[in-house]
Amino acid sequence: MIRTTAGPVPPDAIRGTVLAHEHLAIDLRRGSDTAATLGDEDLLVAELAAARREHGLALVVELTCRGMGGDPVRVDRIARAAGVHAVTSTGYYYQAFHPEDLAEREVADLAGSLVAEIRGDGGPGIRPGVLGEIGSHGPEPTPAERVSLLAAGHAAAATGLSVATHAHLGVGGMGQLELLASTGLPPDRVSVGHQDLCADGGQHRAIADAGGYVAFDTVGKESYQSDDVRLALLLDLLEAGHADRVLLSNDVSRDAYLRAHGGLGYAHVLGTFADRLRAAGVDEPTLRLLYHDNPLRFLAGGAGTGVDGADGTGPAARADEEDR
Repeated sequence: MIRTTAGPVPPDAIRGTVLAHEHLAIDLRRGSDTAATLGDEDLLVAELAAARREHGLALVVELTCRGMGGDPVRVDRIARAAGVHAVTSTGYYYQAFHPEDLAEREVADLAGSLVAEIRGDGGPGIRPGVLGEIGSHGPEPTPAERVSLLAAGHAAAATGLSVATHAHLGVGGMGQLELLASTGLPPDRVSVGHQDLCADGGQHRAIADAGGYVAFDTVGKESYQSDDVRLALLLDLLEAGHADRVLLSNDVSRDAYLRAHGGLGYAHVLGTFADRLRAAGVDEPTLRLLYHDNPLRFLAGGAGTGVDGADGTGPAARADEEDR
């Protein structure tokens, strides 16, 4: 089952496309960066609703965890208004956004607090469906980031959820996967984040070979990496036989990324980037893996769902508000 803000949903009921790493409620403002937030809910609703109509968007995986300004009630409100499903998350981002004492916390105690949240103890009634984006900010995690990653792995293994990571600029991803796997979490329940910011195709293949998911999840963020480079890296990974180990998204995380503010918005990876993949020779069954089967398999575990319409062109992709 996929644990959405509206309750558990069978994977085969999610018939359209999936955004594997986005934000609908976030506040990362600190220091001189006073713009790292998403404000107007109406703009988010409008963009998501347009992505549903134009590209069959059915599910948004919302990876705003502890210390990032998350708001599950807001996420649910936006998702319902846009006519899509949403999955919310828990865990800890990288160290700059941690409580000061996190490095001194016992892994078991921290994991226990995450498990309690996942089980709905004392929360708003909306239970997380994934842990993420669990962060580290360099080649090796800091002591606090190590505690956070280990706690996330233990909590995921105990609850049957998956873990999505934040590997800053794509660095340290393989180490994250190894650390999470050391808790008993199967590698196929781990998505290693921001790998499209890392130009090392060997790292991508190593993560996929180990059974983890390789997240190309900042598509359109040209100030970090050009989509030309992303496309080339992704095509190399597909050519190596790893189409079933890739997740795609935009990581919209501030107002400037919205179309209304001159950005590319939530639909970029579903539209423009998908068209570039098609033009490069990627066939519809492979697009189905990238935009539908893989993220659902990541969230729920097990085999792909085999439901039609994942490429945004089939009849089931034309989801309406009653059939998200």
